[in-house]
Amino acid sequence: MELFLSCDWGTSSFWLRLIDAGALVAIAEETNSQGIGAAFEQWKKRNVAEGRFFFYLAFIKDAISRLEQKAHISLQQLPLILSGMASSSIGMIEMAYKELPFDKNGADLAVKMIEADDQFSHPMLIVSGVKTGDDVMRGEETVLIGCSVSGTEQVFIMPGTHSKHLYVQNNRVTRLQTYMTGEFFNLLTSKSVLSASVEQGNGLTNGKNLRSFEKGVKEGQGPNLLHSAFSVRTNELLAKLSKEENYYYLSGLLIGAEISDLKSYNGDIILVANQDLMPYYVTAIQTAGLKQPVLLQDADEALIRGQHKIYTRYFPK
Repeated sequence: MELFLSCDWGTSSFWLRLIDAGALVAIAEETNSQGIGAAFEQWKKRNVAEGRFFFYLAFIKDAISRLEQKAHISLQQLPLILSGMASSSIGMIEMAYKELPFDKNGADLAVKMIEADDQFSHPMLIVSGVKTGDDVMRGEETVLIGCSVSGTEQVFIMPGTHSKHLYVQNNRVTRLQTYMTGEFFNLLTSKSVLSASVEQGNGLTNGKNLRSFEKGVKEGQGPNLLHSAFSVRTNELLAKLSKEENYYYLSGLLIGAEISDLKSYNGDIILVANQDLMPYYVTAIQTAGLKQPVLLQDADEALIRGQHKIYTRYFPK
C-alpha cells in the first residue's frame, strides 16, 4: 500500500491525515483547533531563541506520533504534503504567493521541498498560496486542483470564514474574490447589538427557519446590506421573527449578499463545501434564481485529491 501524509493547517484548525494513495481515502486522522493563529501566539509567548520553523515542526512531529498510534503502523519517512497557512507570514516559513493566473491542475503553483534529516524523517513539500493585485488565498488553491470538474468557463464557490470565488477559463484560474461572510456572521451573532436578537436553533430543514433563510437571501440581493442587517434587530423587537428564525434570516442575508455578484454570470457554478455548509449555499443559489447548473464537490475529498496530485508530481514512483 502506498501512503503519504496530508496536512492542511488553517488559521483556526489543524488537519493531519494518513492517506492511502491508491484508494484516495484517509486511513486515520488527527485534527484539532490548534490553527496557525494559535501556534503563532504560543511561539511568541515562549520568548526563546528557538526559531518559529522548528517550534512548528515539533508540533507536527507530535501530531504524526499521535496519528501513528491511531494507525498502528510506522509512519517514518512517509512524504508530507502541507498546504494552508503554513506558508504565510505567521506560518512555518513565509513563501511568496503565486501570481494569477495559474493552471487548475496545479502544475505551476509555488512550492518548497524540504528534505528529510535527522530531526524530521519526512520529506516535506509546502504549497504556497495565490494572489492578485488586491486579493490573496492560501489553501483553497490546493482544494481547487482536486476538483474533478472540467469546462470552458466556471466559478468555484468555496464557503468558509473567508469565502472564495475562483473564476476559471479554459482550465486557467483568472480571477479571485474573497468574501468575509463567515467572519461577519460570527461577529454579528456574538459581538454586535444583533446578538441579542438571534439564537441558533434546530437547523435549516425546519420549515420556519428555511423560510426565514430564503427571505434573508432575497433581501441580501438588495443594494444596501448595512440597512438590511438592522432588520435582524427590528424583526425581533416587532415580533416579526423569533430569535431562532432570525438566526437563519441573518445567515441568508449574508450569503445572499455574497452570491449577488453571480446574478449576471453565465458560466458553470461549482460549489465546493463541507457537509455543514453545503445545504445553505445550495438553498441560497436556488433561492437567488441563478439558472446555471450547480455542481457539487465535497471540500475534504477535493483537498485529498489535490494534495495527491501534488504528491504524485513531486514524489514519482
